[in-house]
Amino acid sequence: MTATAPRVRILGIDPGLRITGFGIIDKTGNTLDYVTSGCIKTRAEDGLAQRLKTILDGLGEVITANRPEQVAIEKVFVNSNPQSTLLLGQARGTAICAAVLQSLMVSEYTALQIKQAVVGNGHAAKEQVQDMVKRLLRLGGDPSADAADALACAICHAHGGQGYGQLATAGYRMRRGRLIGPGPA
Repeated sequence: MTATAPRVRILGIDPGLRITGFGIIDKTGNTLDYVTSGCIKTRAEDGLAQRLKTILDGLGEVITANRPEQVAIEKVFVNSNPQSTLLLGQARGTAICAAVLQSLMVSEYTALQIKQAVVGNGHAAKEQVQDMVKRLLRLGGDPSADAADALACAICHAHGGQGYGQLATAGYRMRRGRLIGPGPA
């Protein structure tokens, strides 16, 4: 009698103040199965507090309806506009709170880590990420860019965050899309 691998449900989140993408997959052994994905859109005419509430409530509903056991979220990158970076950070913090309020642990991944895990190239274009997500999850059509990024985050977590024998990455860092060992570079 063979033991079946346990199923783990993973929620990936691509945070954004205007559009927050979410994607849920099931991982059973080495098999990834698509569950659902979509976007939570906020209205530009609403104030910041209302937009953050929309993200919090929307992700809360997604978590309640789909019961993920693990959550993976993309880390914020710093861009040339400090105000945009700050707003993105607030949306990201709200997304993390949505998971923590449901007693879920949150793992964080850089865009380079996500692209490396899904495409094999840390500098892959958005279209390449969408195409690989579609292939890996055997989807009938292209997911939206934000949903694809969220699904890619979940796939990254499935492969690196808990897969491959739970690689110990403490003390390691990313450099040009590759995991670099501890010590001076």
